[in-house]
Amino acid sequence: MDSGSCATPDPDLTLCWGLLLSCRWMRGACGPPSQRLPPVPAQARCLMRPRESLAPARMQRVALVVAEQDRASMLMEIARNALVELDLPYEPGNGSGEVDKAAAAAVVNGPTAALVGWTPQHGIPALTEALAPLGAAVVPLPGPRWIQPPTLFGGSSREGMSRTLVDTYGTVPYADLDPSRLAALAYVLMFGIMFGDVGHGAMLLACGLVLRSGRIKKLASLKRAWLFVSASGMAAMVFGALYGEAFGPTGLVPVLWLEPLANPVPLLLAGLGVGAFLLAGAYAVGTINRVREGGWGLALYARSGAAGSLLFLSVGLLVWGLAAGIGILTATSIVLSSGSLVFIFIGLYVEAGGGGTAVVQAFIELMDTIIRLGSNIVSFARLAAFGLTHAALLMVVWNGTTALWVPGWRAGAAVLLFLVGNIVTFALEALVAGIQALRLEYYELFSRIFQTEGRPFKPWAPEATTVGNPATTTADTGIPAERQLP
Repeated sequence: MDSGSCATPDPDLTLCWGLLLSCRWMRGACGPPSQRLPPVPAQARCLMRPRESLAPARMQRVALVVAEQDRASMLMEIARNALVELDLPYEPGNGSGEVDKAAAAAVVNGPTAALVGWTPQHGIPALTEALAPLGAAVVPLPGPRWIQPPTLFGGSSREGMSRTLVDTYGTVPYADLDPSRLAALAYVLMFGIMFGDVGHGAMLLACGLVLRSGRIKKLASLKRAWLFVSASGMAAMVFGALYGEAFGPTGLVPVLWLEPLANPVPLLLAGLGVGAFLLAGAYAVGTINRVREGGWGLALYARSGAAGSLLFLSVGLLVWGLAAGIGILTATSIVLSSGSLVFIFIGLYVEAGGGGTAVVQAFIELMDTIIRLGSNIVSFARLAAFGLTHAALLMVVWNGTTALWVPGWRAGAAVLLFLVGNIVTFALEALVAGIQALRLEYYELFSRIFQTEGRPFKPWAPEATTVGNPATTTADTGIPAERQLP
C-alpha cells in the first residue's frame, strides 16, 4: 500500500495503514531484547529540540504499537512523559481508571495493540526511547487533511504575557504564524501613546520591578507579567518626554516634540499614522497566514489576504496623492483599488456558493469591507484622544495645585491634591489605556491576522495511573474492552 492511498476519510483505515507499516517494526520493537532497535542517538535528539520561531511546533501523527498485554504499561509511560495527545472515543479525565479506559479503547490486531494521536516532532526521539524498554514502537503516520493538528509552542514562547495576550483572543491555528511578540510590541506602543507621562511611566515601571521581585506574596501569580508592565511603563516615559509631561505640565522635563493640549491636530494625525502602520503589518501577517492555510488561491481573494492588503495600500496611495498633489499616485490608487475590489468580490462570491443570491451577498459584504476599512483607520484616532484626556486630567490637577499653593495650611492642601489627583489619574488612565489598547489589538489587528481558531495541544497525562484489567469493559463509558481489526 503506498502513502498516497492512506489519505482516506476513515480514521480507522489510517490506523490500519499504521499497523501494517508497523509490521516491519515489530521484529525490532517487540521481539527479544537482543533484536530490538537501538535507541535514538543523542546527536539526533539534539537536532530535533524545539527552537524559537514564529510558528507553532511541528506536529506528527503517530501510531503507538505494543504487544497486547503491555498496552497498560505503555500508557503509563505515555502519561509520565506527557508527549502525546491521544485520539480517544471519549473525553479524557484524571480518574483512577483512565489507563484502563484508554487501554480498552486500543485497536487490537492479533498479538499487538495500537493507539493513534499527535506528538511534537521534536519529542519523537524522547518518546521512542521511553517506550523502547516496553517493546513499543512509535510509527509516523500521514496527517489527515481534514483534521487540524493541535497547536503547541515551545521554549519561552509557551508562557509570558505576550502568549496570554494572543491566547485570550483565541488559539493560534496550526498553519498560522504566531504574532505574540509583535502583538506585545504593538500593545506597548499604543499604551505609551495614550499614557504618555514620565512620572506615571516611572510609577508603572516601579510596579513591574515590584512584581519581578516577588516580595508581595499576594501578587506572586502576576510575576510573569513584570516585563510586560515594565515595558509599558518605559513606553509611557518615552512619550511623556516627547510631550513634556511629568506628573502633568510641571515643567520638570522639556517638550521634545509637542504639547498634546496645545497641538491636538498633529497628535491626531500621528495616531492615525501609527494605526495605518500597524494595520499594514496586520495585513502582511494575514496574507502570509492565508498562504500557509490554503495557498495563493485563498490568499489572492481573501479580504485579510493579498486582495485586502492591496486595497489598504491603494487607500494609502490615494491619501498621499491627494495630500501631496501627485496625480500619478492618485491614478495608481484608483487602478489598484479597482483590481483589489474585483478579487475580493470573486472571493466572496465563491465563498457564498455561487448563484444569484451569492451575487447579492457578495456585493453587500464588499460594501461592508469598504466601510470597515475606513472605520478601522479612524478607530486609531483614540490613541490621540486618550492621550489628550490623560494630559487634560493632569493639567486640571496641576492648575488646582498651583492655585492652592500659598504659605500656610493651603500649601498642605495643595500637596494633598497633587498626590491624590495623580494617584487617581494614574489608576484611571492606566485602566482606560490598557483596555483601549487591548480593544485595538483584538478588533483592528487580530481580526485581519486570523480567520479561524486552532485548538491547543492537550497531552494525555492523567494524574492517577491505577491500572486494572484492560480486558474488561468500562462501565461508565461503555467502551468495549477491545476493538478488533477486521
